[in-house]
Amino acid sequence: MNVGLFVLAAVAGGVGAAVRYVLDNLLTRVVRAPWGIFVINVCGSFLLGVLTGFQVGEGVALVVGAGLLGGFTTFSAVSVTSVLLSEEQRTGLALMNVLGTFIVAVGAAWGGLALGQAIV
Repeated sequence: MNVGLFVLAAVAGGVGAAVRYVLDNLLTRVVRAPWGIFVINVCGSFLLGVLTGFQVGEGVALVVGAGLLGGFTTFSAVSVTSVLLSEEQRTGLALMNVLGTFIVAVGAAWGGLALGQAIV
């Protein structure tokens, strides 16, 4: 493994996580609902699909895909948000968060992959 690419991927992951944090807080304040992580995961899934469809090299896949987009998206935030919604007796919204994120994010990944392949 190329150590330089590994370090770039680690830095990109940190950047992705920081961008996720800022964007999640911004969206949550603007919309006043826990939709930030949902939007982030759907957009990240779409972008990873596009990147995969482009059939980029291993270095770009590592740094941008695993690093930046891996840090940007998160399953753990979906899990915690859903638990917090359940504790607030918002069980329907918690269930919608889990299922909606999965279904829409997978659809976005599929659409992004199709778009990336069509462009190449």
